[in-house]
Amino acid sequence: MKALSSGWLALAFAALSATIMHAGMQAGMQAGQKAAPGPGWHIPRGARMITSWGRQVTPENAHMEYPRPQLTRKEWKNLNGMWEYAVATAGEKPPAGRELTGRILVPFPVESALSGVMKSAERLWYRRMFEVPKEWVGKRLILNFGAVDWEAAIYVNGTLIGTHRGGYDPFGFDITDHLRPGKQQELIVGVYDPTDAGDQPRGKQVRSPEGIWYTSSTGIWQTVWLEPLPSSHITDILITPDPGDSSAGVTVHAEGGMPGDIVRATVISGEKTLFSGSGKPGDIIPLPLPGAHLWSPADPFLYDLHVAFEREGKTLDEAGSYFGMRSVRIGKDEKGITRILLNGTFVLQVGPLDQGFWPDGLYTPPSDGAMKSDIALMKNLGFNMARKHVKVEPDRWYYWADRLGLLVWQDMPSGNNKGAEGKTQFEAELGRLIASHRNHPSIIMWVVFNEGWGQFETERLTAWVKKTDPTRLVNSASGWDDKDAGDVHDIHSYPKPKSPKAEPGRAIVLGEFGGLGLAIPGHTWKKEHWGYQGMENRIALTSKYESFMRTVFSLKDDPGLSAAVYTQLTDVEIECNGLTTYDRSVVKPEAGRIAAVNGGDFSRVPPPPVVYVVVPTSELNEQEWRYTFEKPAPGWFAPDFDYAEWKRGPGGFGAEGTPGAVVRTEWNTPDIWIRRDVSVSKGELTGLRVRIHHDEGAELYINGTLAGRYPGYTVEYEDIPLSREAERLLKPGRNTFAVHCRQTKEGQYIDIGLEELTPGSRSRAR
Repeated sequence: MKALSSGWLALAFAALSATIMHAGMQAGMQAGQKAAPGPGWHIPRGARMITSWGRQVTPENAHMEYPRPQLTRKEWKNLNGMWEYAVATAGEKPPAGRELTGRILVPFPVESALSGVMKSAERLWYRRMFEVPKEWVGKRLILNFGAVDWEAAIYVNGTLIGTHRGGYDPFGFDITDHLRPGKQQELIVGVYDPTDAGDQPRGKQVRSPEGIWYTSSTGIWQTVWLEPLPSSHITDILITPDPGDSSAGVTVHAEGGMPGDIVRATVISGEKTLFSGSGKPGDIIPLPLPGAHLWSPADPFLYDLHVAFEREGKTLDEAGSYFGMRSVRIGKDEKGITRILLNGTFVLQVGPLDQGFWPDGLYTPPSDGAMKSDIALMKNLGFNMARKHVKVEPDRWYYWADRLGLLVWQDMPSGNNKGAEGKTQFEAELGRLIASHRNHPSIIMWVVFNEGWGQFETERLTAWVKKTDPTRLVNSASGWDDKDAGDVHDIHSYPKPKSPKAEPGRAIVLGEFGGLGLAIPGHTWKKEHWGYQGMENRIALTSKYESFMRTVFSLKDDPGLSAAVYTQLTDVEIECNGLTTYDRSVVKPEAGRIAAVNGGDFSRVPPPPVVYVVVPTSELNEQEWRYTFEKPAPGWFAPDFDYAEWKRGPGGFGAEGTPGAVVRTEWNTPDIWIRRDVSVSKGELTGLRVRIHHDEGAELYINGTLAGRYPGYTVEYEDIPLSREAERLLKPGRNTFAVHCRQTKEGQYIDIGLEELTPGSRSRAR
């Protein structure tokens, strides 16, 4: 039997109203949503971090809200709670009629603490019993899954009902003909998830987490539920708002129809019916809305929608939904700059990169309240947008983005895409992502590829996505390999913000920047942690963020940046780049100041300092150094050391392709030693900063004395304070600069200079 509407386009009237939503939840509970019997549930020992929402989770309250807010019905039964489970092997027969010894809390993935298991497995069996309420007899019973990662085989009472491949999209099966009259029913789900050993879309999931790659989420990770439907029923709804025409078009798809059947769509605002229209299933029903109230982050107004399937004046099926009236397109602003226009107006989009991982639930947020809290946090920090990064959320996350007013750039989860089968699967899941989410007003852009991860046939896929959904923008690839396709040119820059050059036909955006790292003791995933650029404390983090946003707003004016995405909203595992800790319990910077600059208010931010160049780098103009690749004699850094045999060459020194480097002299050995004599004309110097780009560790000597050590690497030039003791090493007249840099792998570069910073309102050109 084939899957029912694996990409749901349907919508939800009840989702907008708290009262109706509560009624739907109560209906599900009245239908007997009771946890399967078995041993008690507990969070395993060794769980690294539990959120405040995770501490409230029980088998009785695990995501009990109606899970599909854009197509709600009153009758349903939630199957979340305690299930039996066992690790499976390839080719194993389903354990029909046999109790499994393990217990797992659905819908949390098996690797998560909230599942009660916290173990990895490539193959799993899930099993539980359920009863069908007597009042549902005579109706078709649909078994729905919000998402299962990655391949699922569904058995009811020992019979294979169907299979599904795709870790991020909803699917369902009609199980009516396989039920046993008057008895408990057995449901078994077989799961296979190869994670990064496979070629399927998986986002940032890996079997061995490290760096920017995180713990996998195998198995059922979104709500499972039952829904009774009449033989003739609504399957999908597609809403297309047209603010320019003050109308919306609604297409209602139905199954089991007969000649003469109609579908009726009613638009409601509060308790007032604004319009009711009808048509045939599959036809577009126009919904005129004169003086339509537009949806935006500043005013996220939503209309309620009620849809009915009728035959000879009798209602066969009905569902609730909602929609927002908004448009998004590329166009010129009043200065002729190509912009992203929301409802015909340009507003700079500023938002965080949102990975969507949780320390206790991994892919699965611990609760509906946790999802709402993340959206509210972004709004409170002054963001009007978020980039949902190579992950798809449960539908209710987007519901809260719709309700609270947050623009969303939705990434397609990346895969390896090495073989034909993987590419076909990627394209299929991309289509389902669009189909199942395109009624959300919050989503304004589809991001086909992140950087070069699995990138293939970019131009064709971008055009296909645009044709599939012409109401939204398409970002062909966020960062790296731009193919001159889609609606935007998107670059990545770490840590400082930069912009692409202006284009006549595409808007220019900064898809990632920032990555300022600050580990908060007691709120880290492991002792090991990292960030793109480490910060000493929350004051330094706040100040650096403010300086970055000042640059973003200057790039808005010239060359015309339309959006900027800061990395990132939260810490994730060993990444400490978040504005909050991984458990969401500590907001690291000063929230009020962050919110102010995100909105363009720099009144509380000190003006940038005046920069006096003491020793120039080779960024703009080459500076001559003496250098050697052979280890010199002891005392090589002393002013009177004889280095006559060292070579002469311009900085910087390194290998082509190193990020942020300006290579003028090739260096490809493990070590380099460089020296130069510089003349200092000023007397006492204070507020000195070393301006350095290095890969990897470097040491600076001034006049024969160690002035600073710089471990690790940078991805561009950075300004690092020089200690007061090191400042005193400088004197008017001739001074000796000597540097040693070492290299072990990947990027290779060294260049260094010295600047004096003093408070002021203008910066002197370097």
